[in-house]
Amino acid sequence: MKTMSFDFQSRRSMVTGRRGMVATSNPLASQAGLAILRAGGNAADAAIAAAAVLNVTEPASTGIGGDCFALYFDAKTKQVTALNGSGRSPAAIDLVDLQSKGYTAIPERSPHAVTVPGAVMGWYDLLARHGTMGLSEVLVDAIHYARDGYPVHPVFGAAWQSSENFLRQSLNTEDYLPNGGAPEVGQIVRLPGLAKTLQGIADGGPQAFYTGAVADAIVATLQGAGSVMAHEDLRKHTSTWGDPISTDYHGIEVYEHPPNGQGLAALQALNIAAGWELGEMAWDSPERLHLMVEAMRLAFADARQYIADMAINPTPVKALLSKEYAAQRRELVSSERAMLPPEYGRPMGGSDTVYLTVVDGQGNACSFINSLYFGWGSGIVAKGTGVFLQNRGAGFSLIDGHPNALAGSKRPYHTIIPGMALKDGELWASFGVMGGFMQPQGHFQVVNAMVDDGLNPQETLNRPRFCLEEGTGDSILALEEGIPVATMARLAELGHKVRPVSGRGRGVFGDGQIIRRDAETGVLFGGSDPRKDGQTVAF
Repeated sequence: MKTMSFDFQSRRSMVTGRRGMVATSNPLASQAGLAILRAGGNAADAAIAAAAVLNVTEPASTGIGGDCFALYFDAKTKQVTALNGSGRSPAAIDLVDLQSKGYTAIPERSPHAVTVPGAVMGWYDLLARHGTMGLSEVLVDAIHYARDGYPVHPVFGAAWQSSENFLRQSLNTEDYLPNGGAPEVGQIVRLPGLAKTLQGIADGGPQAFYTGAVADAIVATLQGAGSVMAHEDLRKHTSTWGDPISTDYHGIEVYEHPPNGQGLAALQALNIAAGWELGEMAWDSPERLHLMVEAMRLAFADARQYIADMAINPTPVKALLSKEYAAQRRELVSSERAMLPPEYGRPMGGSDTVYLTVVDGQGNACSFINSLYFGWGSGIVAKGTGVFLQNRGAGFSLIDGHPNALAGSKRPYHTIIPGMALKDGELWASFGVMGGFMQPQGHFQVVNAMVDDGLNPQETLNRPRFCLEEGTGDSILALEEGIPVATMARLAELGHKVRPVSGRGRGVFGDGQIIRRDAETGVLFGGSDPRKDGQTVAF
């Protein structure tokens, strides 16, 4: 008998429901969220339950050693609130010191790139403000899978195997190389160190992570590797709440998390594109894709210059999102040539990741994203805890005077962004596309598909995408299999640095989840990206 194959060709239809819906990149996480909804929990409760399971089933992409952001729509007040669960740099880190050592950028896989993990406090704060359950209730499934085991899923399993050499060279990764190597698809994996840490958080709340034995392990591991992270950095960590930023796109109010996240880039691209009749052009025509790519280039040029920690270097959000400024930037776009690269504008004053979304039966919605930044973060596990530590500090600039320049106790430029959209004050969609600098590009493309072309959530996620790979104006333009060769050729003629991508390389285009809601009937419509193992579930 032949060994079972894990390759697959499948179609996914849109999922519908009314009492609650969860969409994540892993079926076990989706089911964990749904179990919470069925037990009477709301969108916030289910989101944290799903996020915690993803920490176990997709440990390269997410975890309590990373950060989180959330947008939450309250069905009673019709208000959207923004949770910033990102951590800050160690207080003692010094820009001049790193420059004196010859660094022009923070090494991506180094202890210097590790910032305080914000996820655990973010989980707690989301539940405290919007949830109905505590950490001890929503972490049950995650603890079970970490302690008793789960079978590895196909897409993530392939990525895990490709990371084997990296994990062998990384610090304290024994749990993630069961039987001495990366697990096979379908192999049962147990993560005892992570199970113990999650159980401690369930029993003792966030203080069990930011103080005590776990904090000791984080500090000792990092200082032993050359970091200046201290206990006080962990103890003083706080999440922050704020108002989201938004723009109107053809009658849909699109919301993003404010800086230090890069959601601003998605809104700027939408603002620029709103001046063109994109819906009158074929979605895969070179004319339409050229305009969208150019709008994205202009948005990234501004994002790289202005996005920083708002508490230290406030971003001029109002000016950057003004329709007048969008019109000025739109005028820079030529239909005959690509701009490589554009300059950032001067408005008048005025990773790997996981994304999930939940909408409950009352119409509350949580758009939630949790990340380690690069796959497996810094590559450093706090000894004995099972916690991979993120490398978000690599997002800082080492240029003196830059708004995002490295400083102590500062949040870096963040790639992870949750999205949400309202129509006439009612929830219209909760959505996100994960994947480093793909994220605002993904948000731009899925909103464009739903609004300009009327696609449902699953059709939207099935559509091939483009990606400016480094999120900069002169980036290579990756074009996904399914975009016509003639279109690719014409884009190359216009001056774009085109790279066709097919097969497993399509991971560069991110992984999205979308839930739409009909305000009159309460019916939910969901889709999950075919590029991952994900699943949308409802009842």
